[in-house]
Amino acid sequence: MPLRSEGMGKAKAFAGGVLSGVVEPVGALLTILAAGLVIPALPYLLSFAAGAMLYVVVEELIPEMSQGKHSNVGALTFALGFTLMMALDVALG
Repeated sequence: MPLRSEGMGKAKAFAGGVLSGVVEPVGALLTILAAGLVIPALPYLLSFAAGAMLYVVVEELIPEMSQGKHSNVGALTFALGFTLMMALDVALG
């Protein structure tokens, strides 16, 4: 529709739309093939993503922690407290 509204012919706009979707099955096939290689590292990758998300939340969504001269102290203290909480949760069930 956007290509057609810009003055392109019907057939050419349709062909452009079809060609823009051709890469999706190729990407899906590559993802399926790569999934077997990534599965052993998946817990580490997911934990890294979770840690990065926690850092973003602490730095961006809690503005009081990132103000002032020592802005990293709040984020590091949060990380230490969270690590201690998780260790106690695992140890105490």
